[in-house]
Amino acid sequence: QVQLVESGGGLVQPGDSLRLSCAASGRSFSRDTTAWFRQTPGKEREFVAAIRWSDNHPYYATSVKGRFTISRDRSKSTMNLQMNSLKPEDTANYYCAATSRTLILSSMGLMGEYERWGQGTQVTVSS
Repeated sequence: QVQLVESGGGLVQPGDSLRLSCAASGRSFSRDTTAWFRQTPGKEREFVAAIRWSDNHPYYATSVKGRFTISRDRSKSTMNLQMNSLKPEDTANYYCAATSRTLILSSMGLMGEYERWGQGTQVTVSS
């Protein structure tokens, strides 16, 4: 059973950058699809970005496109999220998610497609 562990959250100022990582333990990612979602208190969890490990194809939410970059490292079985030009509205608890399936693009942003979740890492953007 794959366990997911996020790291890299913290407190930064608007315009700063931050890099989140999600490491898998238990087995390595192969043809999985992995993703980042985020959630603030009182709101539904929302999609941020996803990547297919089979072909390295990314998919982004409109709100982060051009600012965030998702990547994967096969040798470490780790997924990363480079977040640049951070805004206060990016403040949230960020969750890593994974499914062993290769999802089609239209499904990569759907929370229900992912079976495994990490515990989350807090990102706070404030001056």
